[in-house]
Amino acid sequence: MNAILAGIATVALAVPTWVVTRPPTVPRAIAAKVTKPRRVVAQTEIPEVEPVAFQDLTPEDARLYNAGIPFVRGPNPAARPFRFVGDEAQRARATDCLAAAEWYEAGDDPVGQRAVAQVVLNRLRHPAFPKTVCGVVFQGQERSTGCQFTFSCDGALARHPSDPAWERARKIAAEALDGKVFAKVGYATHYHTDWVVPYWSASLDKLAEVHTHLFFRWTGWWGTPPAFRRAVSSDEPVIPNLAAISPAHRLAGALDEAAGAMAAAAPLTGAPIVAATPVAGEPDSFAVALDGLPERYPDVAKVACGMRSRCKFLGWTDKAMVPKSAGTTPQQMTAMSFSYFRDREVGLERELWNCREFPRTGPGLCMKRQVVPVTPPASTAGPPGLRLPDGLDGVRRREAPAVAPTPTAIP
Repeated sequence: MNAILAGIATVALAVPTWVVTRPPTVPRAIAAKVTKPRRVVAQTEIPEVEPVAFQDLTPEDARLYNAGIPFVRGPNPAARPFRFVGDEAQRARATDCLAAAEWYEAGDDPVGQRAVAQVVLNRLRHPAFPKTVCGVVFQGQERSTGCQFTFSCDGALARHPSDPAWERARKIAAEALDGKVFAKVGYATHYHTDWVVPYWSASLDKLAEVHTHLFFRWTGWWGTPPAFRRAVSSDEPVIPNLAAISPAHRLAGALDEAAGAMAAAAPLTGAPIVAATPVAGEPDSFAVALDGLPERYPDVAKVACGMRSRCKFLGWTDKAMVPKSAGTTPQQMTAMSFSYFRDREVGLERELWNCREFPRTGPGLCMKRQVVPVTPPASTAGPPGLRLPDGLDGVRRREAPAVAPTPTAIP
């Protein structure tokens, strides 16, 4: 299916740009119908991404106009390889979002699919767009005329690719997430089919043509490699509209619904309600104050961990002992009431309790006791006024064995 990935944005000529000196050979009658570009945006501003809108041209006139716009001269460097960093569940969601963009935008065509995938990843690393793969692909999906990829809001998702076609698209998506680059489109962030003319096209550099699609990058600094260094997120959202073709989104959606239902039922079941936010700098770790029925602590931990492949949940009933930042002191480890650990890569899922606070039965349920070293007072043995020399021959002092702190909750 041919669709448009678009955002109306203009940029400042903050750095030297390559331009074509000869004027485009566009018929005057057609050129007169085209609205000129809006004001340029300074480098200090982030270009605004607006809903797609088209010039009032017939498909035939649009093709003539597009053919008359020359390709930009000068360097067209390939984008840097992108490598996805995240757990397997996050990677699966990102792969299927990228595969959906490829198939619905370019059909079952590997060349077109690679070009679409490259534009998505270029947008991902640009500060004007969302920070996740699924966020980029489904940006504006809630608006019937505001989506950036039209397949996400025009009803096209009712059609499903065949199983072999879907797997081919997923393979290309996986390769792109592992660093494969489609060099021809460079740092393109926009494209459109040759039978339409978006308002933004006259403001951008025309880079490449792939079948019936034309690819563009922003002029000036916003189209140069330094603009594409924004840190991205691996916290890929669940897209319910992909549930019919993506087990990753279908399963994640079901688990999210279950977690939501568990949280909603907490007041009725006596489950403790806690504010669980990740520890600063450790997005897969939680340190929280616990309240309510202890039997429900595992449910609270699992709701907080959500779909994370790896997760560490530490809880205290004594609110004063909850760490204010990353890291715990021996005293805090000793006072810890409950902990939950998950690492699906190695098949680990464990609940541990402070059995002095909550006596329990069964092996492997109790935390190891944390030994807090205590410095003994200096010895004053001997008669008053008698000083024992440090190096007295024939006398050996018995040194107390050093006690190393024992981890209480980390398996």
